[in-house]
Amino acid sequence: MNEKEKTPYVVTSKSYTAVAINAASKAGEWIKSRLGTVSELGIKYSPQDLVTEVDKGAEQMIRRLILTHFPEHAILGEEGVEPGPEASARALQEIQDEEYLWIVDPVDGTTNFVHGFPFFSVSIGLAHRGEVIVGVIYDPSRDELFVAEKGKGAYVHGNRMGVSGEQELAHSLVAVGFPADPNYTLPINMAAVQALAPQVRNLRAGGSAALHLAYVAAGRLSAYTEIGLKPWDIAAGALLVAESGGTITDTVGTPYDLSVSHIVASNGKIHDALTGVLKEAKATGME
Repeated sequence: MNEKEKTPYVVTSKSYTAVAINAASKAGEWIKSRLGTVSELGIKYSPQDLVTEVDKGAEQMIRRLILTHFPEHAILGEEGVEPGPEASARALQEIQDEEYLWIVDPVDGTTNFVHGFPFFSVSIGLAHRGEVIVGVIYDPSRDELFVAEKGKGAYVHGNRMGVSGEQELAHSLVAVGFPADPNYTLPINMAAVQALAPQVRNLRAGGSAALHLAYVAAGRLSAYTEIGLKPWDIAAGALLVAESGGTITDTVGTPYDLSVSHIVASNGKIHDALTGVLKEAKATGME
């Protein structure tokens, strides 16, 4: 066989969604296998902001799997960015002009993972020219895979998802968060908690933004709000919520884009009431 007849080895091309599902499920299974083995804890932005060798290993695994199929695509991953809100904003700014941008959180809910609390997930989103077109969130503890494609709906266990039907705050189950920044974002989130608690059926704080968003999409939560999140916390889940018929905006009601870090995701029916409570409590992070 001469040189001209040799066929170069090419990895079989796969759809974006298939690659995202493959990467999330493989990383998730590996993460689950490492439960209880974490020997070294790193602290990033604050004593509440943890990183482990599992986060770093999972992100490397996801990067390799994506770049095998799409070597020309850009990847924004949590572990590749310096700690703190300014660094996150800068990283997004530098990379957002890329045509295809994968946005990856290898372990969303690291604190839960470290403590063996089974509420953490792998979150992988793909944005095309700044708009999220694929969102995959995998919960290895429950073996639940949440998948959305722009314009094609959102699914869990292969079943179409839809948001919940609550029409008012009083009947709503709402998720909140306690951010890793104790100085700026925590007091604002606490003000939101205090304002919301008497007005809703109950509050939940599971500790994984991605899973909270997936649960809003699946109708298990009426809404979720938190300020001080990062692009990789939100990107995949934002598409899940939108494709399930929900609403996702910043805390003052402006439609979601990749730069948003203060969010309200809901079934749409209680959205205005919820943002109204945040505004009145001066808990939007925009004051």
